[in-house]
Amino acid sequence: MSSFIRPLLQRRRPSHEYQPLLVRHAEKHFESPEIVRDIVIGLSDGLTVPFALAAGLSSLGDSRIVVIGGLAELISGAISMGLGGFLAAKSEADHYATERVREENEVRDCVEEEIDEVVEILEPYGLDRASLSPLIEKLVANPEHFVDFMMKFELNLEKPDPHRSWVSALTIGLSYFFGGFIPLVPYMLVESAMTGLYISVAVTFFALLFFGFIKSFFMSPKNTISGAFSTALVGMLAAAAAFALVKVIEKF
Repeated sequence: MSSFIRPLLQRRRPSHEYQPLLVRHAEKHFESPEIVRDIVIGLSDGLTVPFALAAGLSSLGDSRIVVIGGLAELISGAISMGLGGFLAAKSEADHYATERVREENEVRDCVEEEIDEVVEILEPYGLDRASLSPLIEKLVANPEHFVDFMMKFELNLEKPDPHRSWVSALTIGLSYFFGGFIPLVPYMLVESAMTGLYISVAVTFFALLFFGFIKSFFMSPKNTISGAFSTALVGMLAAAAAFALVKVIEKF
């Protein structure tokens, strides 16, 4: 042992000196990623689809048509998005339940093969069969924990929240409605559809910037600025495409 490392190992520190280390080492991880993902899905579609539809309808020159058409799409879209979130979460729960039953049968009937799979999973981390013997003995002695281990480390499946389907449906649906209502507000306040379009473009652009920044802050903190502008750009392109398409259809 080097003369530099030995004094560090031998030196005993008073108990009060360890507290700052514990504070500095405290880990902070983002919680509830599913909720944030649902909000992102709902808001991203809500800020782009109704906005693009309203921009396209504004070329007809009637704000009333824009509001009625936009609200109809907003309500139906929120219901559809919420139902999609419900079915996706329910399918995820059903998939987990099916895989767990299959894993329970394998742990009961093919325990040797499951033990080999445990070794295969952990060998890349420098652990051989001999060093894993205590862990394997514990898992074999408790089949429930054995199944939990295989579900997590072999199949990469986490047990879903039993209320996840309804929470996902409400989160996505309400996020879509809230996001889609923003571009429609200007058309409710002015009579001219084109004036409403200009105001809606400005309001929605800044809303997309803000949403893109918040989304990037949670998902990719190092790219908040680029994420904000890319989100706004996608929304503007969608609106421009819808507006141009309606103009083309009017000529036929």
